Amino acid sequence: MTSRQEEAGDAPAVPDSVSNYVDGEWVDATAETSLPVTNPATGETLATVTLSADRDVGTAVDAASEAFESWRRVPPVDRVQYLFDLKQELEKRHEDIARTLSREHGKTVAEARGEVRRGIENVEVAAGIPNMMREGSGTVEDVAAGMDETAVRQPLGVFAAITPFNFPAMIPLWFLPYAVATGNTFVLKPSERVPLSSQLIVEAIEAVGLPDGVVNLVNGAADTVNAILEHPDVEGVSFVGSTPVAKHVYETAARHGKRVQAQGGAKNYVVVTPSAILDDTVPNIVGSVYGNAGERCLANDVVVGVGDVYDDLREEVVSNTEKLVVGTGLDEDTDVGPLITEDARENVVAMVDEALDEGADLVLDGRDFDHPDHDDGNFLGPTILEGVTADMAIAQEEIFGPVLCLARADDLDDAVEMVNSTRYGNASSIFTERGSEARKYKYEVDAGNVGVNVGVCAPMGFFHFGGRKDSFFGDTHAQGEDAVQFYTEKKVVMERWYS
Repeated sequence: MTSRQEEAGDAPAVPDSVSNYVDGEWVDATAETSLPVTNPATGETLATVTLSADRDVGTAVDAASEAFESWRRVPPVDRVQYLFDLKQELEKRHEDIARTLSREHGKTVAEARGEVRRGIENVEVAAGIPNMMREGSGTVEDVAAGMDETAVRQPLGVFAAITPFNFPAMIPLWFLPYAVATGNTFVLKPSERVPLSSQLIVEAIEAVGLPDGVVNLVNGAADTVNAILEHPDVEGVSFVGSTPVAKHVYETAARHGKRVQAQGGAKNYVVVTPSAILDDTVPNIVGSVYGNAGERCLANDVVVGVGDVYDDLREEVVSNTEKLVVGTGLDEDTDVGPLITEDARENVVAMVDEALDEGADLVLDGRDFDHPDHDDGNFLGPTILEGVTADMAIAQEEIFGPVLCLARADDLDDAVEMVNSTRYGNASSIFTERGSEARKYKYEVDAGNVGVNVGVCAPMGFFHFGGRKDSFFGDTHAQGEDAVQFYTEKKVVMERWYS
């Protein structure tokens, strides 16, 4: 593995402090506690974010509640005109958002550009809400003598989203466009580690003239989250993050009578059979494991070689991994950026150490990687372990770092058993050229997102984002048709007229 210095190139300016956006105005939070927003590659402080108090959340929810009464009466075909405008506004700001995202998170600017693109995709899909809301609606005449029955979808009120640090531009747009297009109003609480991307998105929303109070932004940490979960006027909450926090969000929100969709952690496997074409397979695997520095819930970090493909697979994986460039996100040549915090880096190192204690073998060691130009960066070089078995902690728990685990399976049944052995059910992929193997895998693997010869099986915006077992808590998922169900309630109307 190698490193590169960040190339010259201006990043967009960011404010010294991060503000809330409430009822169409940028306002300071009233609390006194604040945190620095730090570039994880350089240690540079980019801005300061104040953590909102309960009263800040209350003010935002009050604004959203008041705006709902008029916003719900705006015809859907008129509501989505704002989304068409927002799509264009985000396109204009695409590069600024991507470069800001790269600085506050650490991911490569290429990954940041792709993330912003996937967020815009959801704005495009949500612009089709007038048609999407027809599903489950309709009229049946003469259900009884002279009586007609109709089902309609209606918005519910104020919804909130609590979004994570690893995709600060894309994940807010999993929720926000669908909520407002269906006639609800919205409160966004981004991760306090990466609030700048969300601020730029809300600036774009402000620029398109969305009515005051329809979209609100509150920055904060755990206390802010709990204030949202417990507020009586919040109808539903969406969350993406770790499984322990997802469980807390799910249980607390449900206890307060709210709808909730909570995406948790993951432990994803990729299985390679002897029929796979390794020249195509290995780059997909390496990109899946090390993309976003492994800090994503779709990373397939356990690679299972079935039968006699293992030795060739191992050789190719190691060769491809050794070519990866570790560096700062704004360097266009970087393949692997830093982890979000030093604590995150230390947690990954501890998991590698534990795996070695349990009997895994170290093939490539990135634990002591030092960037020559950025001593304060949270860098961890690509790491490969082999001899990993299903009973090891590293095969069962989320790593969230640039670590690839190699495992052997005697046959496909053995591989499927390994995949299903974890408490998670987010994603898994198989690489094969045999249709029977692919069908068996799709049928038997207990994961909500399955890839066949696809390393990162991230659903398009017009499909829901799956997740099972401890990877998801709730009834309906993000994106697509599930979003319409989450943000609306069906009302049945029976009519009979006598004159």
